[in-house]
Amino acid sequence: MDKQVVGILGGGQLGRMFIEAANRMNVTVRVLDPTSLSPAKQISSFAEHIDEPFTSSTAIQELAKGCDVLTVEIEHVNCDELEKIEQQGLALVRPSSSTIRMIQDKYLQKEYLARFDLPLPEYTQCDTLDEAKQAGRAFGFPFVLKSRLGAYDGRGNYVVKSEADVETGFKLLGGKMQYAEKFVPFVKELAVMVVRRPGGEVATYPVVETIQRDNICELVYAPAQIDGEVRNIAMKVATDAVSCLPDGSVGIFGVEMFLHNDGKTVLVNEIAPRPHNSGHYTIEACNTSQYENHLRAVLDLPLGDTNLKVPAAAMINVLGGVSGYSSVLEPCLASLEVPGATVHLYGKTEAKAGRKMGHITVVADCFLQLGRRVDLIAGRLANASDEERSRLQYRDSAAPAADGSASDVEKKDVSEMAPLVGIIMGSDSDLPTMRPAAQILEQFGVP
Repeated sequence: MDKQVVGILGGGQLGRMFIEAANRMNVTVRVLDPTSLSPAKQISSFAEHIDEPFTSSTAIQELAKGCDVLTVEIEHVNCDELEKIEQQGLALVRPSSSTIRMIQDKYLQKEYLARFDLPLPEYTQCDTLDEAKQAGRAFGFPFVLKSRLGAYDGRGNYVVKSEADVETGFKLLGGKMQYAEKFVPFVKELAVMVVRRPGGEVATYPVVETIQRDNICELVYAPAQIDGEVRNIAMKVATDAVSCLPDGSVGIFGVEMFLHNDGKTVLVNEIAPRPHNSGHYTIEACNTSQYENHLRAVLDLPLGDTNLKVPAAAMINVLGGVSGYSSVLEPCLASLEVPGATVHLYGKTEAKAGRKMGHITVVADCFLQLGRRVDLIAGRLANASDEERSRLQYRDSAAPAADGSASDVEKKDVSEMAPLVGIIMGSDSDLPTMRPAAQILEQFGVP
């Protein structure tokens, strides 16, 4: 469809799903990754991949010579070399080296966004242990120490619970290149994928809620169950954050945010300059996936429709566990019996505990149905919580009542779900008519 060759720095699962989208559009993608059988290289028929680190200057130059456009599936790349390629005109770099460089350093990212008055948690630089201790006195406890460089999936973060804990956290994170952030009392973690084309055209995906466990994303729910005002605030914050990036940066960006416990304030946590875990659901649930839209953006093709094509969707991360591959396969096999579930396995050769080995997308007609389907899978995850395992047991043991009415488990679900139907009475005289209507809704499990 497009004769340009796209080079991608990094060959992990994000690169794999990017190549799946490129294959459908007959676009050639060349991968730079040190592993010869990385997840991305496994599914590409292109023979001229490069088996070198994506930080190698010579390897990046070699990649650029065989490509028209360079992009990334990981931000921990050699920005100095990407900048040289831009200056030499060897290839287009999307997003730009200046954007990737700024986002790489999480403290500089905060400083940059603050210049544009984006809502952020309070933060301060901590180059020394004394500065970290001062941050604790200023912010109170708990507060969060964060590494400026190289952090991902919670690695590089340390929650400081007391003054006696400051030194431990500071040393654990390497004793340098850190910053402190005031702890945000949030009620939900939100995310929005934003795609930007050359020329400034921007499209946004729905606001989603992300559920973290042990600092790794476990679940994503789309759309987030928030009121319309908060949704609009989150969409604006995410769009503003991407629109202000340097050099009119191009591609897909994941904007992670906190919803403060005041119920209205939305704060930017961080930005990813690439496809993101919180956007995996878009492959099955949206008219155009984040991967296809990233491809469209970097090739300057018209952006695709970002709307949901199903009422409700969830993404479940499948991690390695103590049982190795059996920890991965158990939830995947269970999902094959769940309507609306789709398995994505990344082809990684070693199922280390906590390693992202795949994900499962679940789609449904409503959130009540979605919750039931997710429970059948989440309770079998290697890192499942006691609550998720107990919900699985409830699902397995729940049988429909003889009269066809909702089971006790279903009734409990209805009481806990955001309503789908509202009943409004003009006066008490409407109650005799409206009561049986409500009873019918309960009978069919409609919240």
